[in-house]
Amino acid sequence: MKLDRASYDPAAVLDFYEQSLSALGALCERTWHDRLEVVAEGRAAELWSTGGALHAVELRFAPAETPTARDADREVFPGCPLTFRLAEALRPSPLVLEKAALRFDLRQQKPPENEVAEKLWRAQFASTNRWRLNGEWKLCSHFSLLALVRCEIQAIDQHWSLHRVAISLPGGEPDDGLARELDYAQVVGDEGIPWPKPDLPAWQAHLAKALEGDLAGSLSAVRSRQENSLKRELERLDEYFEHYEQELDARAKRTGKEEVKQKTAERLAAARAEHERRRADQLLRHQIHIVPHFDALLLVAEPAWRASLLVEQDHKSHSLEAAFVPRARQWWL
Repeated sequence: MKLDRASYDPAAVLDFYEQSLSALGALCERTWHDRLEVVAEGRAAELWSTGGALHAVELRFAPAETPTARDADREVFPGCPLTFRLAEALRPSPLVLEKAALRFDLRQQKPPENEVAEKLWRAQFASTNRWRLNGEWKLCSHFSLLALVRCEIQAIDQHWSLHRVAISLPGGEPDDGLARELDYAQVVGDEGIPWPKPDLPAWQAHLAKALEGDLAGSLSAVRSRQENSLKRELERLDEYFEHYEQELDARAKRTGKEEVKQKTAERLAAARAEHERRRADQLLRHQIHIVPHFDALLLVAEPAWRASLLVEQDHKSHSLEAAFVPRARQWWL
């Protein structure tokens, strides 16, 4: 889920700076409606200097349309480097895996009707011929992993976007519904929940795959611009070296001296090598690099109902365990 980019509002950004710098240990005081006096040391002062020595500055939060030159150390504006450094300073290192038990609906406290559960099963697994519930519903927990990711796309132009990515555990299937509905969840007690053991390599692979799907739309537009630019550059190079080689060939044909022909052949070989080198350079310049920055990780447990099922598929009966997640109205094997 790609989160909407907030519009630049000097008053809101000033509030963010005041709260964030105070959390890092700096002293802050508003001297005017668009000014913030800051006295910082240690972590907060490292925004301006690597040593973290005592630093005092008055920040001005300029409107977006201000036409004057910017002072990146004293002014805050859209795309200000200081804002990026502040966001990095607030990010815990190493990243902490938070845990939360959530409930989205009071109806999750009771199991679904068997008819409804069967209908949803058949919609999800259309090849099933027969479905039967063996035994009683058992309350359990369904686990998901959410990540807040700042994604940097490095191309001819640099692009930033913020994503909330959710995957179901342990299989890693993307759960866009959870990413969208997280704001409506209610945090409940997590006593007695058997939290899964972190499997960081597998989780990283699942998150990367889900993020690729989330970026597909943005990457399509970026890739189209890159390909058009690369095509123009390669055509320009090919045309230049083609004319140069034709000129050298013409010189060689007009002379009868072996020494001149030898030098021309050497120049042709050098031109072809330089042609290949420049083509390879353009290919490298037009590569697209995706750099994700994980800002938060949340392991979520939500109520689910486990059931033992007897299903028939391909004229064969199978017994299996599955969990029904009321929030998603979906079965998970």
